[in-house]
Amino acid sequence: METGLFPVADKDESPCIWEQAGVVKRRACRINYECPACRFDRALRRAARENRTLREQGKLSSGKRAGIVSWKEKLRERPSWKRPCLHSMKGRIPFRACTHDYLCGNCDFDQYFNDQFTVFAVVRQIDVQDIKGIKFPQGYYLHPGHCWVKLEEGSDVRIGLDDFASRVLGPMDHILSPLMGKELNANQTAFSIGRGVHSARVLAPLGGVVTDINPRLVTDGRLANVDPYAEGWIARVHAENLRHDLRGLMFGEEASRFIDGEVERIHELIEATAGPLAADGGHLAHDIFGSLPELGWENLVRDFLRT
Repeated sequence: METGLFPVADKDESPCIWEQAGVVKRRACRINYECPACRFDRALRRAARENRTLREQGKLSSGKRAGIVSWKEKLRERPSWKRPCLHSMKGRIPFRACTHDYLCGNCDFDQYFNDQFTVFAVVRQIDVQDIKGIKFPQGYYLHPGHCWVKLEEGSDVRIGLDDFASRVLGPMDHILSPLMGKELNANQTAFSIGRGVHSARVLAPLGGVVTDINPRLVTDGRLANVDPYAEGWIARVHAENLRHDLRGLMFGEEASRFIDGEVERIHELIEATAGPLAADGGHLAHDIFGSLPELGWENLVRDFLRT
């Protein structure tokens, strides 16, 4: 049900940051606080900027959104000890007061938290959709080469290989990323994966500078198969042209339709090679190449990783 501009949140749902700040009355977060991927967040940020510009010009805004200010500006009206840290608002930690005026880039705790906690943050199962047996989280972006992109704070993103590619190519011995400080270019080869005598290159879903890599994948690439969207992440990247690069990625229903089509394509290849009984009840097995090496490693890499 909706009242006015904003939907009413159920009592057991996570409250949106804008609700917690007091900018809107009731609003539920349904994408695990992945604010950069939220249209509602973008719309309110835009309205807040427009209202601030009008105030600076000595003008009065009008309409239903006239009273909207940024959630940070609203929280700054509180005493300093009542201003919750953003990580507290997202339910990641107990209450902690913000000590840096919501300038997270200058906060040592924010840096520590992102380095030590979010590296291994697990996607909530309620946020993961099942597409013909393939898992893909809501709020993530997808590249046609089967790399996913998770938006984090600012222009930072996390990148990994999706569940479909992991199932088709099977358990990896290792996954290698460029070293920290190296630059990635969208749609150019960036990562490498290896399984026994086989190897493949993976396209970068967007451009930017590598700020962190997952060292565990160097010796145990199977993490990307077991937990592709959390502990199996490959790299963190500071995306310098994030808004532009996101236009080349799929999101929401578009990503779901793409995965659905990829599942149909691999089923067609399996049936052409080994007959319909090779399909496991309509769902993909966890190691297509291992079960059917006659499909050809190079063929699978070319057709699905696009390299």
